[in-house]
Amino acid sequence: SEAEVQSAHGAWEKIYVDAKDNGTTVLDVSFLNRMFTEHSDTKSYFTHFKGMDSVEEVKQLDQVRGHGKRLFTTINGMVQHVDNSEAFLGLVNPLGKKRATQLKIDPKIFWIICDIILQLMEEKFGGDCKAYFEKVTNEICAHLNDVYKDVGW
Repeated sequence: SEAEVQSAHGAWEKIYVDAKDNGTTVLDVSFLNRMFTEHSDTKSYFTHFKGMDSVEEVKQLDQVRGHGKRLFTTINGMVQHVDNSEAFLGLVNPLGKKRATQLKIDPKIFWIICDIILQLMEEKFGGDCKAYFEKVTNEICAHLNDVYKDVGW
């Protein structure tokens, strides 16, 4: 509904206003800690982490800060078009295809990242903010999974 879209936009704006730091937080603190402990197999997708055994080592990399900002910028584009299927899918489809066919990134990584973004939203802005944005993350991940299925993943 229009009200849900506006609530989701409002929730996203709160976290996106500081995209570089929040994107870095998602990747370096939460994501990397979970990646290294709960999902150690995902570390292999990031070649610049090779040989690093701790989150502390990885947090020092400039690539992590840059990737966090790019992650948030990409999601921002999707959020801005969440109510326009053609534009939304125009962003999601090439992103998913590249990650499935060229980068060979397991689609579960999207769910992990979205879950961490929701946790960060709840931590910083409360449960309502998280609830408003959860449908958006579900849409993003569901459509990315569809892209993966379409390319035979």
